[in-house]
Amino acid sequence: MHDVLIRNALVYDGDDQPGVHADVAISGGRIVAIGQLHGQANAEFDAAGLALAPGFIDVHTHDDMEVLRNPSMVSKLSQGVTTVVVGNCGISASPVRIHGEVPDPMNLLGDAGDFRYPDFASYRDAVQRAQPAVNVAALVGHTALRQNHMDRLDRAASAAEITAMRAQLRQSLEQGALGLSSGLAYGSAFNAPSEEVQQLALELPDGGLYATHLRDEFGGILGAMQEAFDAARGPNAAVRVSHLKCAGIDNWGRSREVLDFLQATSAEQDVACDCYPYAASASTLDLKQVTDAYDILITWSEAEPAQGGRLLADIAADWNLPLLDAAVRLQPAGAVYHCMDEADVRRILSHPLTMIGSDGLPRDPRPHPRLWGTFPRVLGHYARDEQLFPLHTAIHKMTGLPASRFAMGARGRIRTGWWADLVLFDPARVRDTASFHDPIRAAEGIEAVWVNGQLAYDGEQVISRPGRFIRPEAPPSK
Repeated sequence: MHDVLIRNALVYDGDDQPGVHADVAISGGRIVAIGQLHGQANAEFDAAGLALAPGFIDVHTHDDMEVLRNPSMVSKLSQGVTTVVVGNCGISASPVRIHGEVPDPMNLLGDAGDFRYPDFASYRDAVQRAQPAVNVAALVGHTALRQNHMDRLDRAASAAEITAMRAQLRQSLEQGALGLSSGLAYGSAFNAPSEEVQQLALELPDGGLYATHLRDEFGGILGAMQEAFDAARGPNAAVRVSHLKCAGIDNWGRSREVLDFLQATSAEQDVACDCYPYAASASTLDLKQVTDAYDILITWSEAEPAQGGRLLADIAADWNLPLLDAAVRLQPAGAVYHCMDEADVRRILSHPLTMIGSDGLPRDPRPHPRLWGTFPRVLGHYARDEQLFPLHTAIHKMTGLPASRFAMGARGRIRTGWWADLVLFDPARVRDTASFHDPIRAAEGIEAVWVNGQLAYDGEQVISRPGRFIRPEAPPSK
């Protein structure tokens, strides 16, 4: 007697290949049989020919605190996401001790009182106690380590400070951290020289993970990529370029050049990237990015909360101020930057080294629609409607590829003996409904989601929270 039997599904196994019609049986949280099955189960589901895929893996999130605040994680489960990677862009919930104000952009994660995890083990244990609906894997942020050990962040770390950061990173890796992340574009880390990151990366094991929000996603992107590749070369670590993009109008059209560089480097190093399926980014309002070359949508402002949801240009016109002066008046604030070209987005999305990551900001009162819409947008808009790539390729970018690139062990594929993280969806109907002006909307066409073998989402609501904290793990041998 199986725990769960899903019958009559079009099974996409997470490899980049077409689906096959099969039944899938689950017991003890794992897949125990695949094929034309005749046994019985405590719970049976007739898929009626719908697509059954491994649960989607969101490799780039800022859900560090969200999995504790709102462990039902409906924004992710409603997309079919069963695993999130937190701690990206150099900012992480742990190991952190806040001294005074929370530095930007760590304030994207929470207020000072939210940072209660001075070592990685305390965060790991908090996740396990919270029992979120999704699995959680966590990186350690370079900026988080800097603010723990430095009196100010607008300078390079001293040798003693680097030693302290290395010790804390080493302990975190021993306690189950996935790897190191950096966000060198932000003011809190921009003054860290390349050597500082290289020294920290030496703590990574052979094949360990270094994920980076590049120092420059604009004109200097190739140099910033080289800096990232150099940082990982010493420990033979894997580089994951976060939310790869060609930002800024002067940079549009360079995606071929950027991808060629990534591809060429992949012959010598383990490198890959993630991308979200939108031509707009989102973060805190960065004065260095204020421009009239494209629209900037203000999502929140502590100083002027009534201006949230309006374009910076309109706010500046109302106030009879230059754009930069209006941006200063709004600070601290959040913004969506319509800074990318659609052709570049499509080219990056379709590259074989690209995985899917949402980069959503769950604390934002008017979040970028990627928080709720990333994965169904890839399946519906880009794979089905635009035919940018086949459905099985889209699924592979969300499942088998990220599982192997982020050390997820026996996840990301539908195979006997592997964890039963699964999503059932309608390929003809799946689509994102979240928009820039109405962003908090669940996707259509996601029929059911299982996490560790338990039904967690029934197509309408979260009904259980079976997620786990997961440590880096090699995949089982075939």
